[in-house]
Amino acid sequence: MSLEALRAALPGYADDIEQNLGLVIDGSALPERQLWGTVVAVAVAARNAEVLRELTEEAVARVPAEVVTAAKAAAAIMAMNNVYFHAKHVIGADLPARLRMRVVARPGVDKIDFELWCLAVSAINGCEVCVEAHHRALRAADVSAEAVNDALRIAAVVHAVAVTLDAEV
Repeated sequence: MSLEALRAALPGYADDIEQNLGLVIDGSALPERQLWGTVVAVAVAARNAEVLRELTEEAVARVPAEVVTAAKAAAAIMAMNNVYFHAKHVIGADLPARLRMRVVARPGVDKIDFELWCLAVSAINGCEVCVEAHHRALRAADVSAEAVNDALRIAAVVHAVAVTLDAEV
């Protein structure tokens, strides 16, 4: 199944989602590595095996393997960090995390790309603290508001595709 087949798998009531999937990927101004890294990272975060399989297959054909691996690493580390930092924020705790997060410092790809993927995953996972932190880092690195918006749009749409396909099982 290709990206087009994934779009075709969406039911009629999700026509907006189907159209948006094409728009956010085909219409993105992000460089290929940022685009497909974002797609893979949010596909992992969306937790739908079909979506992950198909979008990763598309990504593998377009970007180097280290991009796909680092995007998966971004989703993995954010799965941990988003839970921890969101809960810590809610209860007002001011204690050190004491969790290993080396991949954030040394992701194996451009640090800005990794930050963008972490932002997108954090948006799906609903961690305000992490969204703000990654957004600050991106803006400090002069990443445009449009690039950030593209990553967030991709996160929203890929998540919606996963939710919709899960509803059809």
